[in-house]
Amino acid sequence: MPTSRHWAAVLLATLAIGGAAPFADAASPLPALDLTAAVVVAPDAAGPEKAAVDMLVDEVSKRTGVSWPLVPAAGQAKVRIVITHATGAKKPEGYSLRTERRGNQATLVIAGNDHRGVLFGIGHVLRTLAMAPGRVVLDQPLNLSTSPAQAERGHQIGYRFKNNTYDAWTLAQFEQQIRDLAVFGANAIQLIAPDSDDEPTSPLFPAPALDTVLGIAQLLDKYGLDCDLYYPEMRKDYADPATVAAELAAFEDLVKRFPHIHALYVPGGDPGHTPPNLLFPLLERQANILRRYHPGAQLWVSAQGFDQAFYEDFYRLLSRRPAWLTGVFFGPQSRDPLPVQRARIPRRYPIQFYPDIGHTLHAQFPVPEFDPVFALLEGREPINPRPRDQTLIFNRLAGLTTGFMTYSEGVNDDVNKVLWTRLGWSPATRPEETLRDYARYFMGGGPDDRLAALIPALERNWTGPIAENTGINATLQGFQALATEPALKDNWRFESLLYRATYDAYARARAGAEAGRQTDAMAALTQAPVQGSHDAMAAATAALSQPDDAETARLRDQLFDLAHRLWTHVGLQLSVPLYGASGIERGANLDRVDTSLNDRVWLTRRFADIARQPDEATRQRDLADIVAWTQPAPGTLYDDLGDPRREPHLVRGAGFDRDPELYASAIDGIADRTPDDGWRLSWITYAETLYERPIHLRYRHLDPGRRYTLRVTYAGEDYALPMRLKAGTGVEIHAALPRPNNPATLEFNIPVGAIRDGQLDLEWTRPPGLGGSGRGHQVAEAWLIPQP
Repeated sequence: MPTSRHWAAVLLATLAIGGAAPFADAASPLPALDLTAAVVVAPDAAGPEKAAVDMLVDEVSKRTGVSWPLVPAAGQAKVRIVITHATGAKKPEGYSLRTERRGNQATLVIAGNDHRGVLFGIGHVLRTLAMAPGRVVLDQPLNLSTSPAQAERGHQIGYRFKNNTYDAWTLAQFEQQIRDLAVFGANAIQLIAPDSDDEPTSPLFPAPALDTVLGIAQLLDKYGLDCDLYYPEMRKDYADPATVAAELAAFEDLVKRFPHIHALYVPGGDPGHTPPNLLFPLLERQANILRRYHPGAQLWVSAQGFDQAFYEDFYRLLSRRPAWLTGVFFGPQSRDPLPVQRARIPRRYPIQFYPDIGHTLHAQFPVPEFDPVFALLEGREPINPRPRDQTLIFNRLAGLTTGFMTYSEGVNDDVNKVLWTRLGWSPATRPEETLRDYARYFMGGGPDDRLAALIPALERNWTGPIAENTGINATLQGFQALATEPALKDNWRFESLLYRATYDAYARARAGAEAGRQTDAMAALTQAPVQGSHDAMAAATAALSQPDDAETARLRDQLFDLAHRLWTHVGLQLSVPLYGASGIERGANLDRVDTSLNDRVWLTRRFADIARQPDEATRQRDLADIVAWTQPAPGTLYDDLGDPRREPHLVRGAGFDRDPELYASAIDGIADRTPDDGWRLSWITYAETLYERPIHLRYRHLDPGRRYTLRVTYAGEDYALPMRLKAGTGVEIHAALPRPNNPATLEFNIPVGAIRDGQLDLEWTRPPGLGGSGRGHQVAEAWLIPQP
């Protein structure tokens, strides 16, 4: 514990830096300060500063029942919280905090460099206080001056049908969200325009979209935060003058209704489809309209979705240095990585980050080597705290940007929002520190900071094969041990973390049971030569039909209970039929809870086909083919691509730690199917790479005297592109080939000359120069079969 002498030295240094003439005679501060009976002194608070002071008083009262009085002057109060302005030249949005004692009076000073500095200083105090019913304590003195490292620290809110939460919210809930983000240092909210790539309304809307969006804008004015507008250009053809005129009229009608717009963000794609040579003239005219109503408003554009030719047009137009443009933002579906864009974009234009913090797969930052069980059950948009990964992403890429506006689809990424906000203020912030503040402020902290320590355990649950991760059950037990804490009752943030921990444990239990059922079924099929084909298939069917045990059923029930509580407490839509989610892929993973995790459906359908065969010999042969799926001939080298445990020949590339967007790395993915659609698990999982990066398999120590056949299953998402396959020696295995169906299993003889010194490299590539997501070439299975 620091000594009083230490704290005195810190205080004197802080006063020397920050300037505190009224308190120049302050003596040593208290090692801890009981603020329960404090008064709040904020004589000059008005406008956004008054809103910030009200936030301080309200948020403390919510958590403790303590109502701090607002007084015009300190008087004889023994404990005071003084809210004032810093003196001298200071960086925007910064603040100083000082804890002082003068005689029998103790004072906590919050000195903002400007009105936002007051807000963020109050936020710092709120997330530092130890609060419990009837008690407010500052455990250690606060003596510091700080200002943000990045100018833009914002988050997107989409009041739209696709969203997994926000379309069920009222303005009161949005105000609470604005406060919660401001407490950690967010200075902007980006609103998606009511007309975008979505339905015009949601059955969950408590109010019309435009009314709510404008209401949020007014709330941002109240707190003095930036209101930004995300405005995709969605009309069909901007080469048509009538289309342009209609767009400009609609744009003007929208922006003139806003009380304030700080910045307009227009993506080139995702959504949108306008070539740069049409987009830039349109944006120039929109910039003039925007600034007519909002003088000084910024305009940012992205190259998302552009193909190689459009990128060259984009860079060429930027080289003309249009004066109406503020900068470029970098988001998902960008074929040129951020360092490439920074090198080619004129320095006069800053780049802002638009990171996807909400998705686990088919995303900008996929979870590396994601176990297919998690991908199938919990899906693309689950509760996804990723403190290690998000910190790594920020630290690798943030040096090229002036800030960020995160892409989000609701509250599944609540922890990630806070992590990004704190990193934007201070990139040196360790995730453990942020998580302690997060747990303390939103959930009371839990005994001994255990709750903060459990959040990274959820990220570790997704590390490595699910069957080998014994920490998953311990993580759930840790959350369950805290579930009776009074501060966590009806707390949606805790419920969401508990839901994830429960789902992880449920997924592990189901995965083990389903794998065991398939093992038993395969063992039954091996007895076909002895028992006969019909009896063997009956035994295999019985093995596949075994029910889950009581513990797994109990975890399933808990998921449904937690899902209902989360719907009630925060509007989180974890089911389409139960809670009105827009689709399973939009966070509604409760609807995946009973998904098969083995080949039961494919096998039983195959058994039905085999049973119709007229003779026993044919039935025996077909069953033997099933049993020998991965080893159709001795010495076969097999890869179930997309399953990290079963792809020994996949060349992974740089890997997530060096390449978090996986531009230069192999990606494990799954198709938009489940085994209940009649697909084998091995067809659902696939390896893919982005843009021109090849999918690369490498075989070593091959027999130079043998010829080989490649059997390959092309399967995955439906928008497949033609793929070319060649050996690393330059020998073509097949020319650009459209996938004949999904899935499609094909065979090719490996040509002489493809194998050199016992090594064979196979590389699949898609057509060069395309844009979009970069996906579309996917390989699900590969067998390298030695010929007799």
